[in-house]
Amino acid sequence: MRGVRFFDGERWREGVVALVKDGRPHLREETPAPGTPPLSGRIVGGFTDHHVHLQLVDHTLLASSRLARVVDLGGEPSAVARIAVHNSGVSTGGGASEAVPGAPGPDSPALRTVDFAGAFLTPPGGYPSDRAWAPSGSVREIADPAAASTAVAEMAAAGASCIKVASNSAAGPLFSDALFRAIVDLAAAHGLPVVAHAEGPGEAQRVVRHGAAQLAHAPFTERLDDEEIAEQAAHASWISTLAIHDPATQALAIDNVARFHAAGGTVRYGTDMGNGRTPVDLNPAEVAALRTAGLDGDALLRALAPTDPLDPHSLLLLLPPGSADPLAARPLTPADLKV
Repeated sequence: MRGVRFFDGERWREGVVALVKDGRPHLREETPAPGTPPLSGRIVGGFTDHHVHLQLVDHTLLASSRLARVVDLGGEPSAVARIAVHNSGVSTGGGASEAVPGAPGPDSPALRTVDFAGAFLTPPGGYPSDRAWAPSGSVREIADPAAASTAVAEMAAAGASCIKVASNSAAGPLFSDALFRAIVDLAAAHGLPVVAHAEGPGEAQRVVRHGAAQLAHAPFTERLDDEEIAEQAAHASWISTLAIHDPATQALAIDNVARFHAAGGTVRYGTDMGNGRTPVDLNPAEVAALRTAGLDGDALLRALAPTDPLDPHSLLLLLPPGSADPLAARPLTPADLKV
């Protein structure tokens, strides 16, 4: 048993970590007894990437990453659902699901969670219906409220945790205000928030005004004024995806994120994994861009939304003593607990 400080997603707390019957380290919140040797380092749960496209990468690499949870924001619903099942520790080999036997190690898919939106919802001819990278079946072109109702129900039935709506005036038509709001209402009826790809002048402001709960990309088309930033901070969260941009666009997006964060807005780490050559792990370029925007230390850890380390099914990561640098984290192993 070792005494240890751990990050619960908001703050640092005291606990003890010990090996249990399944041979894995388990963390408990309690004050270490006098004489308990301290662990060399600090513990945090595995991190979250809030914007990925698992059909565009080798998703099996997640099992050796520092990511415990990812959110797929656009794919063919049944294909992404199968990937999510695989990463729940259940095998679908042979056409029938079965539990993976044995205790999961730090490189087990059983310690990873895949949440997903399912298909992109977009107007007929809208983004990304004409993109070569979009997997077959990953777009639903919505002409009216009836089609929206069918598509939202399909995503909910597939197990989606959110609805992805494209609103890109630079690459095709947009939903009317009324139809966008209808989609938000339909999603809410299924208990699902809307995550919007907002691109083009005024789109980030418009989609949030009509009920989008989250932007899939921190605004990068234009500099939002301080009043717009305050409005966004009060009503939506932003997924960063800063590293995908060219230098000039990235500088603009970083400026928006810096003022959004200073205004109390919620920033979530996300990389748009699969958009170009991106690692299936933490992306050092995204971490560096968030630091430039003023998110570092505990604020950076909060943006990475680590899983609850007290959950016995959580991936546990070890940070060096005194460090809150996520790039320095690695999986905690039984060898780390040897006295």
